[in-house]
Amino acid sequence: MAEEIQLDISPMYEGERIRKDDLWVELGGPKADGFELSLAASMDEVEDGKVTIVGPDLGTVPEGSTVPFGMVFKVAGPLIEKDLESIIERRNHALLSAISGFMHLNQRYDIWMRVGKGLKKKGVTSWEQIFKPVTVLYKNEMPFIEKMEVTVYTDPAAVKEELAKAREVYKVRDDRAKGLHDDDVEVFYGCTLCQAFAPTSACCVTPDRPSLCGAISWFDGRAAAKVDPEGPQFAIPKEGLIDEIAGEYESINSMAEQRSGGEYSRMALYTFFDAPHTSCGCFETVGFYMPEVDGIGIVDRDFKGATPNGLPFSTMAGQTGGGKQIVGFLGMGILYYFSTKFLQADGGWRRIVWMPKALKERVKEGISEEMFAKIATEEDVSDLDGLKKFLLKAGHPVVDGVVRTVDSKKITEGWKFEDIDDDIKEKVIAYIEKTGGDIDTEKMIEELVMSEGQFMQVIEALQEDGVL
Repeated sequence: MAEEIQLDISPMYEGERIRKDDLWVELGGPKADGFELSLAASMDEVEDGKVTIVGPDLGTVPEGSTVPFGMVFKVAGPLIEKDLESIIERRNHALLSAISGFMHLNQRYDIWMRVGKGLKKKGVTSWEQIFKPVTVLYKNEMPFIEKMEVTVYTDPAAVKEELAKAREVYKVRDDRAKGLHDDDVEVFYGCTLCQAFAPTSACCVTPDRPSLCGAISWFDGRAAAKVDPEGPQFAIPKEGLIDEIAGEYESINSMAEQRSGGEYSRMALYTFFDAPHTSCGCFETVGFYMPEVDGIGIVDRDFKGATPNGLPFSTMAGQTGGGKQIVGFLGMGILYYFSTKFLQADGGWRRIVWMPKALKERVKEGISEEMFAKIATEEDVSDLDGLKKFLLKAGHPVVDGVVRTVDSKKITEGWKFEDIDDDIKEKVIAYIEKTGGDIDTEKMIEELVMSEGQFMQVIEALQEDGVL
């Protein structure tokens, strides 16, 4: 059994960052597999305080290493139900981060953790010395937990095997959440678990808009608020409807103002542009507006390349996170893509123009049939010019103007030139002369890289100039 070490544990350490110079070991993250999972069990299935390590222990890991890592918490208690698994799991973020010299980011299969050199100097040599006190923290923070047992996986093959099992558990949770909608309930739930890293974050969890991190559904929020009324998950009455399509309610606005410390007084659930939801930093994906095409792109943590706007996920995540409300950038959970209210105020899938191929396949069931082939991936385009050509050829709604599905309202005007300069005019004149005025729309779009509406806009300008 590992020697007991007195760790420095306090909420004041939440939000601590461990930089490269202070790094002992990196766990999961962009370079290795990682996951966390909590499972409800019966009292006789859990040996309280036990920590099992499958694979190399912490003290054997060379300094500066990045290793695969998994952790499974088995919990038991008379009040514990399946709906609480995600809530217990998500509390890892706060409790592990409360350890001085230990950094925890993200959730589920996206965890990224770092152990600092300070813990090595303190004499920590085993994961048991970290996770045994964590089980005590859990029981202090969540008294309904009577017994907790932890299994830590560091063997690469074991991590991969257990991660696959964990993904099945996540899927069952998510599938259950898909069957309920905002119109079916009278209460939403809020979450401020990420405020250690994002002080103005005010997350609102609804059946049609699950948490940004993807770890908390409406069912999870309900269960957590029930057993821990003073905890970070709390009820929000669905009251004072202001805008049904944008998803703006007086009660959510009040919650946002209170929980953000007055930073934000409005927050709408189903829009990207007008008072959008705050973005914490643990979000699974980032949505980003590209004014050049009047469309929205989406990128997830697994995509390592640059998006058509030239920026990778990491850069946009830095701009978006921190509990900020930024028009044009939005953190979103993957489960939100299956919602019937997905960005409905902005046109929903008719406004999405690009996403990584793997993510597109992953959420295929949520994408409307009319739009699937019209959304570009990294295999189709690599920059904005290529994206423009793709969208023109595909006949994407952003080209001629998006008609919103929810109310059949046209919300964008399509591509227009703000300034028709001489170069554009000369380009069109040369094309007309070459074709003798016999215009084939498809060939015109391909050669001039402009929409039919833009072409007619130039023709009208030339007519005003007396050229035509």
